[in-house]
Amino acid sequence: MLQTEETTLRLLPVLPLRGLVAFPRMLIHFDVGRTMSIRALEAAMKNEQMIFLTAQRELKTDAPGPGDLYQIGTICVIKQILRLPGDNIRVLVEGKARAAAYQFNHPEDEEDCLFAEVSELIDYALGAAERRSQALIRTAQERFSEYAQYAARVSADVEMSVAAGGDAGFLADFIAQNLAVDVEVKQEILEELNVTRRLTMIIRLLGEETEILKIENEIQDELKTQIDKNQREYYLREQIKVIQGELGEQDIAAEADSYRERIQKLHLPAESEEKLLKETDRLAKLSGSQAEQGVVRTYLDTVLELPWDKKSEERIDLTEAEAVLNRDHFGLTKVKERILEFLAVKALSPELKGQVLCLVGPPGVGKTSIARSIAEAMGRSYARMSLGGVRDEADIRGHRKTYIGAMPGRIMDALRRAGTSNPLILLDEIDKMGNDFRGDPASAMLEVLDTEQNVAFRDHYIELPFDLSDVLFLTTANDLGGVPRPLLDRMEVIELSSYTEEEKVQIATRHLIGKQMKKHGIKEEQLTLPEEMLRAIIVGYTREAGVRRLEQLIARVCRKAAKKIADGETGLTVTEDKLEDLLGVAPYKEDLISHNDEVGIVNGLAWTSVGGEMLEVEVAVVPGTGKIEVTGNLGTVMQESAKAAVTFVRSRSEELAIDPMFYKVNDLHIHFPEAAIPKDGPSAGVTITTALISALTEAPVRHDVAMTGEVTLRGRVLPIGGLREKTMAAFRAGIKTVVIPKENESDLQDIEPVVREKLQFVPAAHMDTVMETAIDFSRRPKKKKKTTRRAVPCTDPSVPTVVQ
Repeated sequence: MLQTEETTLRLLPVLPLRGLVAFPRMLIHFDVGRTMSIRALEAAMKNEQMIFLTAQRELKTDAPGPGDLYQIGTICVIKQILRLPGDNIRVLVEGKARAAAYQFNHPEDEEDCLFAEVSELIDYALGAAERRSQALIRTAQERFSEYAQYAARVSADVEMSVAAGGDAGFLADFIAQNLAVDVEVKQEILEELNVTRRLTMIIRLLGEETEILKIENEIQDELKTQIDKNQREYYLREQIKVIQGELGEQDIAAEADSYRERIQKLHLPAESEEKLLKETDRLAKLSGSQAEQGVVRTYLDTVLELPWDKKSEERIDLTEAEAVLNRDHFGLTKVKERILEFLAVKALSPELKGQVLCLVGPPGVGKTSIARSIAEAMGRSYARMSLGGVRDEADIRGHRKTYIGAMPGRIMDALRRAGTSNPLILLDEIDKMGNDFRGDPASAMLEVLDTEQNVAFRDHYIELPFDLSDVLFLTTANDLGGVPRPLLDRMEVIELSSYTEEEKVQIATRHLIGKQMKKHGIKEEQLTLPEEMLRAIIVGYTREAGVRRLEQLIARVCRKAAKKIADGETGLTVTEDKLEDLLGVAPYKEDLISHNDEVGIVNGLAWTSVGGEMLEVEVAVVPGTGKIEVTGNLGTVMQESAKAAVTFVRSRSEELAIDPMFYKVNDLHIHFPEAAIPKDGPSAGVTITTALISALTEAPVRHDVAMTGEVTLRGRVLPIGGLREKTMAAFRAGIKTVVIPKENESDLQDIEPVVREKLQFVPAAHMDTVMETAIDFSRRPKKKKKTTRRAVPCTDPSVPTVVQ
């Protein structure tokens, strides 16, 4: 119930307040910017400077109406008006009395001010004793003093005013005016006319606000403590930076943070990440003067450079792959077919892993270059590592970190150079690895090439498991004889045969000549090398399985042409009369075989790591005491073949019509020319036996026949290896007929088509077939039968033996 001193109503302009409540007997100031508020000030200045201030219910309302304002407000007198830059006005007012608005007059224009008929309200204190009132005042003062300790915005003047006291109504209004509470709470206090109840509300409100401020201060203290700690650490770090800068040391802490960030970005397995973070923490604790800091830094750099999370997108397009292989290589049909099969399977089953291809063939046939073409066709990165001469296991698995100068193995280094975790890595010359007291690198390669083990390959230096299952390994070798069997079982062997003359011509025309001319800066019109001259170079200056020597000769021709061009000539055209001046005298003749059938000389075929070779085996029978001489730098196997040949001939002496005692009364000399070259292998038995029979029977051997195979004591012909290379050597030498073991007849399908067309193959299961094919017994000279000399023993030792 509103009580008024008298029911006199006054018509006053209304100024709505946003976020502010005016109390009686209080000075307040605020800024005015709305048009209706400015109009209210102007109207008040015309009406004894009296104005009615009341708070609006919603702060967002820009043009409040009667329903948007509280009914209870304060009648104030305007003390001062100050115009600010712009359209704002600062107003200082003094509250006079509480008042209630009974009726608002709606303005005709929205921008005009509101007017209201207001009447003053009178405070009262029903049932409040003087002592209770004093007790409430003291309680309020104490509560406000406690509140002021936690409230930062309470000034000393306000505290002194509250401590000075006054009547209960004034004290309640003064405290409410200086409390930082919501407008709704202040409005409740303004509308309370009972002084005792109003002061009680203030006391309760002070208690609540004090508790809230205590909690806020506790939170602020905790934050301040944390901030102070951070500031202290920051200050100490800055001091360390200055000290390290003076000492010339790097910022180890910042470097360690950089390592941590890089490690976390890799998203490694928990075990690996934990170990690397431990190494990083150890780095942060080491001072710059310690040598171990460099070791840890090098280790972290090496590990983080590995392609843990980098993969190249594999491109498997069989048409494009075939085009790349045909562009870079001529011939090699079987090899290309196998590689395209591999890519086709990869396209159908991308998860297929563990295939290791081993390219085996003589030097210069394109093993290394075809690996590079495969990588290009698949869109994989390419890295090559040579294993020739590797004897230390640490070259594969790396050194322990504790060793001085430790470094990762070649596998990890190849991955780092490739930059991806699924590259194509070429293990070149895998047959050239050795072993000694430092370990067996071939055994270490088992873990690399075994699909069951390389999913978690551990390098001794890295000490973290690395998955090698996505890596495509290709190996090359000249001779599989030097590769351990367990390692060979993990690879699929693809053989590259020797090139024919026609293939060499095509390779030189399509690739080698253009490559060398570009390398030597010679234009196409400045050098002319006709095909017939190219064939003359191949026949007269090269005897190799590959084309490496041929490329060197072409490079020599390019150098001669470059010199002529530098001397002012227009270019060089290679002709027959210029060839000897350019390359010297041809070391090889077109016909390597004799044109005459000779006794005791047989064309043998041998396999070497550089391809097939043809060797002439010579046997001489001279009177002597039964010695067998084998020369030509032969190995143990070939020497045993010579002994087996002698035994077989002895067993067939009657059929061959030779002296059964030839091995006692004659010396047999078996010789392989080119003694400077070591020779060994189980394929010379047939050749030695044929030469020996020819020498003993004096029947000539056909000069256009070559042979290969091992012989037993009973004359069986055993199978051999390397038939493709051997037949290629026979083809190059101009041989017409080749005798091969019967069991090698199925290998003829792997021989080059041009070789099969030019050569006649005679499969032989026994030496009888070999002799019928190679030895012309019809030309055996007829000899008079001689009486065999024999010694007659005498019983008297003093009498010499008589020869009859």
